[in-house]
Amino acid sequence: MKTPRRIYLLSTKDLSPETIAVTFAKTSRSPKPFDEIAAELTDERSARFHEKWVVGYGHASVAEHAVLHLALENVSRLAVETIEGNRLASYTEKSTRYQQWDADAFFVPDELRGHELADEFTSTCSRLFSTYLACIPEVESWLKETSPQKDDESDRGYNRRIRSAATDICRFLLPSAALANVGVTMNARTLEYAICKMLSSPLSEVRSIGTRLREVCQAETPTLIKYAACNEYLISTRKKMRQYARELPSDGGDDFRLIAWDKAGEDDILAAIFFRFSHNRSYKACYQLIGEFSPHEKERLVRDLMGKRSRFDQPLREFEYAQMTFEAVMDQGAYFEFKRHRMMTQTAQPLTAELGFAVPVGITKSGCDAKYLAAMREAARLYDRLAKWNVDVASYIVPNGFNRRVIFTMNLREAFHFCRLRSAENAHFSIRRIALRVAETIQRIYPSLGKYLDIPIDFTWQGIRRHYFTKL
Repeated sequence: MKTPRRIYLLSTKDLSPETIAVTFAKTSRSPKPFDEIAAELTDERSARFHEKWVVGYGHASVAEHAVLHLALENVSRLAVETIEGNRLASYTEKSTRYQQWDADAFFVPDELRGHELADEFTSTCSRLFSTYLACIPEVESWLKETSPQKDDESDRGYNRRIRSAATDICRFLLPSAALANVGVTMNARTLEYAICKMLSSPLSEVRSIGTRLREVCQAETPTLIKYAACNEYLISTRKKMRQYARELPSDGGDDFRLIAWDKAGEDDILAAIFFRFSHNRSYKACYQLIGEFSPHEKERLVRDLMGKRSRFDQPLREFEYAQMTFEAVMDQGAYFEFKRHRMMTQTAQPLTAELGFAVPVGITKSGCDAKYLAAMREAARLYDRLAKWNVDVASYIVPNGFNRRVIFTMNLREAFHFCRLRSAENAHFSIRRIALRVAETIQRIYPSLGKYLDIPIDFTWQGIRRHYFTKL
């Protein structure tokens, strides 16, 4: 008997996420079609299945089929870092580039209630926001003098471009207490651990978000989120490692550095590609063959590999065999975009005011530098006072313009994506500087493949620095 091919949706309009997860799980043991399996299930039967197999026997991968779409509104940008601290999820957040924040759109931490610095926190946030709003029209006026309207550009389009460029510059003033909205799509397995991390946070706001998130999700997937709880291991490890870190001397360090890389990365990639397309040839033999190629032969091989690729084509999966680890200092605004590249492994130090702040050229040229510097320095002074009391809460007052140190490991395939997206002309100049510096390094250590990176040829990271920053 010939069975017809069928491709169809199991819709969340008709089935709960837990029932869909069980339907997919049962196909490993049942010959029935998915829709027949689903028709036999109830929410109660699905819950019993999850209690037995997911909770009881640890088959947690089943929970990945239960997907939830979550809307979080009016949470601080500092809290967003924890919310988005999960690789296997999708996020879309309120943009500092395309929206203007209201004067009172900031969060006052619960920890500050009744504290002697509470009023100063509120007044400093208010000053940062009022300075931000005051600078936008002045920067717009300067931009209109230096960036005239194009011949084919409508008045509406021109005004939108100028406003976006002005908010790009003025966003450096927005503190991490600024309120944002974020949409999250996440499967139940990832969500359970995400809630666990929130409930283990040192910040009251994040713990509160985790508690509410657990309540909301338990209504939709009651079994799969049932055991999300505070994790003592995360809490105790944070406390102990901080004690060790306090004893380490501060050495300043470079603002950008290649820490480590696979020195034979290009040969590793080419050998893996040969292995993929060979029949019964070992990787060792493929690697030896690559080693026997002359520079001319290797160049021709790379040209055949990359020549037909368009800028939107992903390099082959084998590009993941070459990895690099970098250390970089970037402003918090750039880091907020950088952290979205979750295929990397990233470790960021806490957000502080200790590494100073950037001053965009637009702030200086528009005549806003005096009020900008005054507001940023006021935030830095308050950070120092808050940090002596509670270093975690102190991060709320730190604006986007302050610098942060990050280490990150990426493979060459991810680097192609990151450099193309973040070095593009429409990317924010802060993240463009980082992307172009990464690209320059890759072209130095992997010259044969690095020359195919999709980056603009008219700008270097040094050019970005000179053109867009008065001070870093």
